[in-house]
Amino acid sequence: MNAPAPGAAAVLSGTRTIVAEALTPEAFAPFGDVIEASDAVRHFPINGGNTERYHDLADVDAGPGGRVIISIFRGQPRAMPFPIEMMERHPLGSQAFVPMSGRPYLVVVAPAGDAPSGGDLRVFLARADQGVNYARGVWHHPLLALDGVSDFLVVDRAGDGHNCDEVELDHTVLIAPPR
Repeated sequence: MNAPAPGAAAVLSGTRTIVAEALTPEAFAPFGDVIEASDAVRHFPINGGNTERYHDLADVDAGPGGRVIISIFRGQPRAMPFPIEMMERHPLGSQAFVPMSGRPYLVVVAPAGDAPSGGDLRVFLARADQGVNYARGVWHHPLLALDGVSDFLVVDRAGDGHNCDEVELDHTVLIAPPR
């Protein structure tokens, strides 16, 4: 049996399999922002022309009573195919991941709102030069490093209130190896 096309899914013995699609700003827009140096974003020279500034790439949202923090997360590589059994969201603020180790990684998301089912998931293959900013309340899987231990600069919220909800999916979704 052939693997489903990128972004498509097939149901096999009660388990859904999904293939990662390319991470583009347009495809990811319902879930947040793609953070990348691209001719498609506003950019201009600074520092006497020695630096190109790619400006205002993500809507960092610390929410009421929060403050923006910067951390480094070190993710262990995941073996493929990888089972997705749970998702999380941050209801009080956004959360951005910027890769620092020069490796691609996977991004699994579902729309903000009620707890997602396995059929709500989308999987993106992020290049090593692309970060993501999950909008407030967007469901996502925790960090999915590929190919080796990987560090990520993480920009998110600290402050009062409970800011991490986790749910188990109604059925397991397998991510097929990226092509």
